[in-house]
Amino acid sequence: MFKKILIANRGEIAVRVAQTAREMGVRTVAVYSDADAGAPHVRACDEAVHIGPAPAAESYLIADKIIGGAKKTGAEAIHPGYGFLSENADFADALDKADITFIGPTAKTIRAMGSKSAAKDLMEAAGVPTTPGYQGEDQSVAKFKKEAVRIGYPVLLKATAGGGGKGMRLVEKESELEDALNSAQREAKSAFGDDRFLIEKYIARARHVEVQIFGDGKGNVVHMFERDCSIQRRHQKVIEEAPAPNLPTDVRENLLQAGVDAGKAVDYRGAGTVEFLYDPGSGSGAGGEFYFMEMNTRLQVEHPVSEMITGLDFVEWQLRIAAGEGLPLAQDEITEFGHAFEARLYAENPAQEFAPSIGTLTTLYLPEDIARIDSGVEEGMDVTPYYDPMIAKIITDGDTREEALAGMRAALAETRVAGLESNAEFLDAICASEGFAAGEVSTRFIDDHSVELFEKPSADNRVLSAALLAKHFDARSGDDPWPLKIGDDPWPLRHDPWNKLSGFRLNRPARANYWIGVDGKTALAIMTRNGGGDVNAEVQPNATAAARREGDEMQDPFHFSFTPPNSIDDGLSFIIDGETVDADAAPHLDGLRIWIGAKHWDIAQPDPLAGISAHQSSEGSLVAPMPGVITILSAEPGDKVGAGGALLVMEAMKMEHTIKAPYDGVVKAYKYAPGDQVKDGDMLVEFEESA
Repeated sequence: MFKKILIANRGEIAVRVAQTAREMGVRTVAVYSDADAGAPHVRACDEAVHIGPAPAAESYLIADKIIGGAKKTGAEAIHPGYGFLSENADFADALDKADITFIGPTAKTIRAMGSKSAAKDLMEAAGVPTTPGYQGEDQSVAKFKKEAVRIGYPVLLKATAGGGGKGMRLVEKESELEDALNSAQREAKSAFGDDRFLIEKYIARARHVEVQIFGDGKGNVVHMFERDCSIQRRHQKVIEEAPAPNLPTDVRENLLQAGVDAGKAVDYRGAGTVEFLYDPGSGSGAGGEFYFMEMNTRLQVEHPVSEMITGLDFVEWQLRIAAGEGLPLAQDEITEFGHAFEARLYAENPAQEFAPSIGTLTTLYLPEDIARIDSGVEEGMDVTPYYDPMIAKIITDGDTREEALAGMRAALAETRVAGLESNAEFLDAICASEGFAAGEVSTRFIDDHSVELFEKPSADNRVLSAALLAKHFDARSGDDPWPLKIGDDPWPLRHDPWNKLSGFRLNRPARANYWIGVDGKTALAIMTRNGGGDVNAEVQPNATAAARREGDEMQDPFHFSFTPPNSIDDGLSFIIDGETVDADAAPHLDGLRIWIGAKHWDIAQPDPLAGISAHQSSEGSLVAPMPGVITILSAEPGDKVGAGGALLVMEAMKMEHTIKAPYDGVVKAYKYAPGDQVKDGDMLVEFEESA
């Protein structure tokens, strides 16, 4: 076994590899960019090597820097994690020349599987079913149009060197193909340095089912059963599970055998994943048909669900195989039990087409007591535009699918993220869906259930009560033992002398007024503390400052009451309409974030004389949703653009994002030119609504 390895990655996968290596007695070396100095993955390793500036192209993707770090520290092998250099055949070759072991497949295998086109040809020769399509050398628009007609619309454009949903476009009709191909080629060139494409038949409600394999590089290959990764947004996985639900027995057996056959066809070594599209409604048999998509020659993001149902450590297997020990177990020695889910918690805004959310994680609580948490970030860290915006992987298991899903919902109900946006609430909406609970999944699940999944409940009296209660504790004196924030730092306005429920009042109970803004409306509470310490609140939704100055009676108020808690562990607990409600609160941007279960609401702190805070931007404001680079201006000043029409394209996190017109209007002026770098919140275009 190796004495020391270098981990050529960052974030949660680097932490994950370091944990297993430590348990095996193997020392580890981390690499880090300027943006990652002091990051958890650096502290998780025994040594660390600085490799350059924040952009991955200047640090994590520079093979010479990685190899230099290994030589400097005496590392015998390099674990690439996933992404970055993990599927780079030239990197594997360079390690071989440097006499450093690559913990992964051979360069020959990576090359064979690295091109989706070549991989499909190889799988067809091995008898593995493949999706109807075209993967030829002619990359002209005319050729793609001809092949799309032959295959039949809709079709899917896929970068031959792609992965993670980048460089992938769904094309519904011929008039869309040229623009889609041009956009996808730019994205693929930026992300992979390769703009070659293939085209495939798009199967509308297919399932994404994949087989986890391990090989020893000597012709022996075993599988670790299958996973279902059908729940996707922007062709990127969101929730995965193992085993795949509602999969006919004969289909499953054939699928697992196809995965093993694919591995044997390339003398596979190490951990790999063979991905298939499964069409339940196709073919002459009742079970449907499946088709090979691609092989990922690395450890997958979703590998924990397969670990949970097999009880095996896949990183340990990778190290043992790379060290020449062979496969630790034969196929008949590998068993499965129970069910597992993984939910990917991202810093992104589902309401804005899942745009990455950049900023500081001012609050981060992950329920490690009830779920396996794989994470490479922590509270107080910044989510930058340089890397994937994953916060954590939340993994749960159980004896049955129902138990594992219940565990996931319980974990999401305790997950807390503030300071930026996350998809936690969206993940819970998926898990709460009746269709998902029944295992009725497909790659179009999110589109098919969009109304249900994106519906945001309005702030009811429970939410208003929780927000006002949080505001009350925010305003109390500094000797209050209960800070508002989930964490160590108190809310900064906590000691404001104008916000105290205290002071001398002759023969009268202590009382104070509190204002909040939520859902574009204001609410006022008059809180009164009785002699026993309990507090009663009378609340006027949609209150106005003028009405209170004039001394008007509250119109249709509601009431809630509470006993001040003794510690932060007690959370926000209050009684409304005879029901006890538990909630949490934390500072978020210029206001508060309130959670009741997995749902959250953002509360502004308005000027009671001016109404709701003016800092909130109006819907459709044409500002940059994140830091990025302007790539295309889609119109000219003076052009009329209809609602939903493209105004410009910007690139961020190696993906293209189109800024669209919120209504019919006229382009007055662009603020930036192609190639310009923009910051989050920068005004990009002056756009005037048509009369």
